[in-house]
Amino acid sequence: MAEFVIEAQKISPSHRHSFIFQSFDNLEGGDSIVIENNHDPLPLLRQFKEVRTDQFTHEYLEQGPDVWRLKITKTKKEGCCGFCGG
Repeated sequence: MAEFVIEAQKISPSHRHSFIFQSFDNLEGGDSIVIENNHDPLPLLRQFKEVRTDQFTHEYLEQGPDVWRLKITKTKKEGCCGFCGG
């Protein structure tokens, strides 16, 4: 299981969410991205819940006040070996 770190504040705001979603979509089942930011990425998490329903789990690794770290893991489909990215 791989884990990739994305320093969100270093990405242009106009491209930030699309970059994070593209990175998530490229994950294999069971892999994770950790979003590091200088504020709570709650809007991003809400967007994930709307457009990637049942495709991920999440947990906060750090909750401020200066650094927020949110781990988003791509779930495997039932019976999936994880190689298809499902």
